[in-house]
Amino acid sequence: MTDFFRIPYALLKPIYQRTSFHRSVIEELNDERLKEAYAECRAITRYHAKTFYMATRFLPNHKQRGIFAIYSLCRYIDDLVDEAEDLLEKRELTEEDIRLKLESWKQKLRDTYDGKAHDNDILIAFSDVLRQYHIPIEMPFELMEGVCMDLFKNRYETFDELYDYSFKVASIVGLMTSQVFGYQSQDALGYAVDLGIAMQLTNILRDVGEDLQRNRIYLPQEDLACFNVSEQELFTHQRTENVIDLLEFQIQRTRRYYQRSDKGIALLSSDSRLPVYLARQNYGRILDKIEENNYNVFDKRAYLNATEKFSILPRAYYQMKVAQS
Repeated sequence: MTDFFRIPYALLKPIYQRTSFHRSVIEELNDERLKEAYAECRAITRYHAKTFYMATRFLPNHKQRGIFAIYSLCRYIDDLVDEAEDLLEKRELTEEDIRLKLESWKQKLRDTYDGKAHDNDILIAFSDVLRQYHIPIEMPFELMEGVCMDLFKNRYETFDELYDYSFKVASIVGLMTSQVFGYQSQDALGYAVDLGIAMQLTNILRDVGEDLQRNRIYLPQEDLACFNVSEQELFTHQRTENVIDLLEFQIQRTRRYYQRSDKGIALLSSDSRLPVYLARQNYGRILDKIEENNYNVFDKRAYLNATEKFSILPRAYYQMKVAQS
């Protein structure tokens, strides 16, 4: 059976997508406009969050749709700010223009929460989610606040500052999706926060090189000073002993957040545990890849291919069973 999970995913994908199991996620809906909206959200999730998307396939259909809508909303907000940042750098947009643009989107969200109709696929799907799950409007607003930090901030003095940013751009997403996953205890939400922090710290480590190209350094300045690493060493892609020690320190701190978050998965609804295990395990393995790449986070992006992501299923299933016992 284990050999099955080593079959290249590219071979399995077209077969899987023709199955009723895959098609029913959207086709079981009766509303044609809602079908279109959720299909668009699924396409966005599949394209931009391959690891996350693969894990969601093990959720019940209604929960898959909820996750697709929430992810697409978060992605749209992120893209909105990225686009504004590019225009700001080119001086094609002023800070006041950006403020007005973001306020306009906030108003659309308010209208969505008030039950007003939209022609935007993401908001149509998200409106349907709000009819099924309680997601306070403060959550997407706090996400917007977090992603907007990238417009005006490219250094973080302390880990506390970085934690605040990571909470807003990642843990908030975990809290939103937890409403769809379902949970047996409020304690699960604290562990969802930990998992969000771990995943965002993983993103930061994976994307060090890309961020440097945009003059961004998310690694806390206090940590650079502690390990006697200069920004110039990072910009010139040096992998000195001090740089490696700095990166390993960040990896170990991130792993501690993953380890804390593990306690929360058993608190989720039983039909949501396996997908969260899969996402957690595959994201955590990016840290292993960074170490395998000899800490080259500058011009060698750590990632798992589709077959590697799929191969973790037996292990994730086993760990889920252990947690339940």
